[in-house]
Amino acid sequence: MSSQEEILSDGRFSCVARDPRFWEMPEKERKVKIDKRFRAMFHDKKFKLRYTVDKRGRPVNYTSAENLRKFYALSESDSDLSESDSKELTVKKKKKKKGKGEADS
Repeated sequence: MSSQEEILSDGRFSCVARDPRFWEMPEKERKVKIDKRFRAMFHDKKFKLRYTVDKRGRPVNYTSAENLRKFYALSESDSDLSESDSKELTVKKKKKKKGKGEADS
């Protein structure tokens, strides 16, 4: 097997190095930006599936939420909002639990 430099120095394949169709996609542009309307899909139970085997029948241990994080990203302004919103939701849940406990007593 010849090395990558030898292949690119060959006249038949030299245009591949300069052609933007064959460039690798930048890291920032790989993920699709999702706005705040769809941020629930990252933490909602309805979107979370647990896989036990892959499409070829091999055992795996991952969830669909990992795939969502792999291909989608919250937009820059919304990611800050989602962190603060998730903190507010946990505080509200704690308050509700405390309120129910006091009402039962």
